[in-house]
Amino acid sequence: MSMLLITAVSAEADALSGTSDAMIIAGGIGRTNAAAATTQAILEHGPFDFVCSIGIAGMLPDTDLSLGETIVAETCVYAEEGLQTNEAFMDMAAMGFALGDFPGNQVPVDQQLLQRASAHVSAGPIATVATCSGSDQQAHLVARRTNAIAEAMEGAAVVHAARRLGLPAIEIRTISNTTGDRTRQQWDLDGALHAMSKNIPSILEELHT
Repeated sequence: MSMLLITAVSAEADALSGTSDAMIIAGGIGRTNAAAATTQAILEHGPFDFVCSIGIAGMLPDTDLSLGETIVAETCVYAEEGLQTNEAFMDMAAMGFALGDFPGNQVPVDQQLLQRASAHVSAGPIATVATCSGSDQQAHLVARRTNAIAEAMEGAAVVHAARRLGLPAIEIRTISNTTGDRTRQQWDLDGALHAMSKNIPSILEELHT
């Protein structure tokens, strides 16, 4: 298998069933599950040509995204790692520590994969959060802290784990919902999964050629 595709849940994995030459794993929700599943798959079933974190995401405020739109991460940003003072949030770079061989909280994606994917879909930073934004205050906080256009719960961990093992990696997401006040959020989960099954296999085929 030349592509390793990591999703959080089986519905996302099922949406990618039309992808050829790929191992697809529903590794579980959140960063710990994502990193562990990615590492285990690479060590037990590799080598792979590249790794991709794939799934649904919530759009953050002040973007031009639409429900059902597919995006690719310019960088995967850990949203919580750092220090919260009374005055401000300090990321790992500001604290003088490193999460890996990259600055601050931004896990780099493979630039060749990004260049090829962004020819087909919009690109921007994607935040990896432990707590999804169910209030306007939280959604704006994540957007300001990360400069991201969307949030999900696994991408940075997948790309980070692959990077530690020397494999190129990227994150591709389809927008399933808005963020902000939970009572006013807009959702189209079925539409997002359908868009995944329609759009993402062809993007992956392009990345694989």
